[in-house]
Amino acid sequence: MSGKTDFNDLHLLVKSGNPIITIETHEEKRVLNLLGDIASFINKPLFCWDHVDGIRRIDLAHDLAEIENTHDPLEALSEIKRSVRPCIFALCDFHPHFDDAPRVVRLLKEIAQNHIEVKHTIVFVSHALDLPPEVKRFSASFQLSLPNESQLESIIREEAKRWSKANDGQKVKTDSATLKKLVRNLSGMTFADAKTLIRNVISDGAITEDELPAINKAKFELLDMDGVLSYEYETSKFAEVGGLNNLKTWLKQREAVFLNRDIPLDPPKGLMLVGVQGGGKSLAAKSVAGMWGLPLLRLDFGALYNKYHGETEKNLRESLKMAELMAPCVLWMDEIEKGVSAGENDGGTSQRVLATLLTWMAEKQQQVFIVATANNISKLPPELMRKGRLDEIFFVDLPDFEARTEIFRIHITRRDQDTNKIGLASLAEASEGFTGSEIEQAVVSALYQAYGEGKPLSTDSIISAIKQTRPLSVVMAEKIQALRDWAKERTVMAN
Repeated sequence: MSGKTDFNDLHLLVKSGNPIITIETHEEKRVLNLLGDIASFINKPLFCWDHVDGIRRIDLAHDLAEIENTHDPLEALSEIKRSVRPCIFALCDFHPHFDDAPRVVRLLKEIAQNHIEVKHTIVFVSHALDLPPEVKRFSASFQLSLPNESQLESIIREEAKRWSKANDGQKVKTDSATLKKLVRNLSGMTFADAKTLIRNVISDGAITEDELPAINKAKFELLDMDGVLSYEYETSKFAEVGGLNNLKTWLKQREAVFLNRDIPLDPPKGLMLVGVQGGGKSLAAKSVAGMWGLPLLRLDFGALYNKYHGETEKNLRESLKMAELMAPCVLWMDEIEKGVSAGENDGGTSQRVLATLLTWMAEKQQQVFIVATANNISKLPPELMRKGRLDEIFFVDLPDFEARTEIFRIHITRRDQDTNKIGLASLAEASEGFTGSEIEQAVVSALYQAYGEGKPLSTDSIISAIKQTRPLSVVMAEKIQALRDWAKERTVMAN
């Protein structure tokens, strides 16, 4: 199932005279099958080595008996060096033997240097490979291709047939829209991992949209991306966000273009949300993914930083690469100013992080929609703020009367309370200057009071909680007003 591209590319590396080829993958069997096709095509014997069986030939109809005394890495390399017939040797899981093993490194170097005389090709196959510098200059790397949409759809249909055959001819139930979303969400997976996830999905005989979030989470875990990048399993729908009508309209207009690359318009890159703390920026970021039906990844800039030189930038590059593997997705860069603001005592790390991020934003081809949120806009560098890096900067202001009414309705309903018995307009009027999170806490406090008194939730109990709260707009009135004045001429109002 590797396809002609993999065959042609790997065949070219072998034919070009590379003595060492590295392939980082979990799909060992797929690599060995591919090498078998190439060995047959160029009429070269193919041998495989691992710790269990040592060296054995695998390109014939049946594996030949293993070559004795070749289980040890040094013995295996010595056998390869003694061999005078040009062969391909696939060494599986050899990576632990590079560390503190000068004889192993020396033997590899001698085999590589002797390639002109005996044209052996050594192919290292492992989940992770880091060759010693002495032999790295003799090597070339190869990466297996990932299945495209057509191949993923074929795997789904094959697994559906397999399930049907095992279940008395029953058909796997789904619809074309859900099938299309499943294919889209499986992009970036290997053939083997995609097949595993698909088997899990159809195990109950149906593919439904409710299963897609679990698929995305399983995909994230298979890609082993946990760390500075986290998977946000619960993504709010925009119905659960009060206000932000301009932002909702803007996103709705761009949804089809982002998800369908066949539309002849420039795909949206992303947006930045600035505003008052607790105003709903994080909820809005989550809601973009919920609205578009995409996985949401959160990049934690706090966890990104590392005391070792160069590790912070490496962490960022790996996180961005992993986000591309999850594409199409939404990448939420929370409190981005913490990662890119210029620091005097960080040895230039923040500037290098900014440069890495800007380069990726300019060059990325994958469907990764960025939602950056920031509280302190004074720390954001102008290079990040200018148009072209992101499509738009939205200001999430304090909710107006209509938005506050909707926010109260959402939080009261979410807690199984009857809004018909609550004066929402009175609550909205009493909570002028409150953020969405402050409104939520007022509802929570009123519920505690009602529970303690053995009474139902009422308008008066919520107003009482409102009066006992000093909102941020009062406590930090000067800073918030300065923020609103700055945003007035520089951003688009989200509401």
